[in-house]
Amino acid sequence: MTQLPPIDPVDVVGVGLNATDTLIPLDKFPEPSSKVQYSSRSVQPGGQVATTVVACQTWGLRTRYVGKLGDDDAARLHKEAFRRVGAEAQIVTVPGGASLHNVILIDAAGERTVICQRNEQMVLQPSDLRREWIVNARVLHVDGHDTAAATQAASWARAAGIPVVADLDDTYPGIEELVANIDYLIVSEDFSCRLMEDSNLERALRRMQSRYGCRLSAATLGEDGVLAWDGKQLLHSAAYRVPVVDTTGAGDIFRAGFIYGLLRDWPLDRQLDFSCAAAAMNCMAQGARGGIQPVAAIENLMSTVARYESEFGVQALDD
Repeated sequence: MTQLPPIDPVDVVGVGLNATDTLIPLDKFPEPSSKVQYSSRSVQPGGQVATTVVACQTWGLRTRYVGKLGDDDAARLHKEAFRRVGAEAQIVTVPGGASLHNVILIDAAGERTVICQRNEQMVLQPSDLRREWIVNARVLHVDGHDTAAATQAASWARAAGIPVVADLDDTYPGIEELVANIDYLIVSEDFSCRLMEDSNLERALRRMQSRYGCRLSAATLGEDGVLAWDGKQLLHSAAYRVPVVDTTGAGDIFRAGFIYGLLRDWPLDRQLDFSCAAAAMNCMAQGARGGIQPVAAIENLMSTVARYESEFGVQALDD
């Protein structure tokens, strides 16, 4: 029987998506049956959880990434990116498989449109995981893409008393079982409304937190920042006003900022502010990880850069 190597403790373990991104800046988004020219393109590593892990490692946290790759050049690109920052990578390799590849169109305002690849070979399965990878960490971070594997990891973490942070943007089949094992639920703007079948965002966040027993439910709102409910108070943190080059990865870096603040036991308002600032700085460069900056630079932005005067307001509740 082969003895598996010992697992070192880390601050953050991430289980979920990686992807290789081909980024194409455009002057305008293409219309149907049209031809649109582009002058440049770049290929960079990305993916929700993988990007969050890289940011956390860059800021001095010890990290482990768990995911699935092929045995192609894209896999080597990802492994080198983890190696370069010092993140541990527990990679499940698919022999002969092609790693996930996304095409991202970036318009003149920096807004991105992601064309995602789906490849069943690259779905991380519960059987691919080792419990030791998960429980030897202070925080687990998951997305909902490979729902069954994320649910397994979250249930192990919950049983071990390890807080779970989630980045959810779609109501995948089986998502409710995953949500029931999440402590800090940070979702896309419309996720909670779709999950709770409620058009009122504040009420949906309150109901989601109450139904599933998470410590925090929050929705990222782009230029409107983030709205969060912790069971006692509703907090809105405005976004920072910066020149936007590319919004790719902004949400992933926001989650990294939240995890960083969580592990430093910051008050929630500071966690949210730091997360917004980190995400804003990432938007100032191209690619999911192009604008990851040192903690000192993020804190400097927080003290020197104005926020958007958001028109977002907390919606009135019917009850």
